Amino acid sequence: MSSTDLNVTDAWTLWVIVGLAIITVVTRSFFFLSNTEWHLPHWAQRGLQYAPIAALSAVVVPEIVMTQGELIATWQDARIFAAAVGVAVYFAKRNVLLTIVLGMGVYLPLHLGLGW
Repeated sequence: MSSTDLNVTDAWTLWVIVGLAIITVVTRSFFFLSNTEWHLPHWAQRGLQYAPIAALSAVVVPEIVMTQGELIATWQDARIFAAAVGVAVYFAKRNVLLTIVLGMGVYLPLHLGLGW
């Protein structure tokens, strides 16, 4: 690879970054540029209520049931038991802090003590 190839790649990368930045600024400021007030339809507002839990589930669930890109094949995994306790505590008490504390209270001894 010659130095000119590296410079072309760097220039191309710079143009892509600048282009994406411009697109981001334009799309995010679209609502500010409009003279009329704009409202989301009711179905869109209702759908946005579920977006945080959907995003959280998309991140957390694979972390619980997968390891190294494959489903866990054994029941001796501390994450399963910690998640089960966390879910049970949350639905029983509706307390997020207690859910985290008790879930980690199950996870840490199993993971550090038994090596699960």
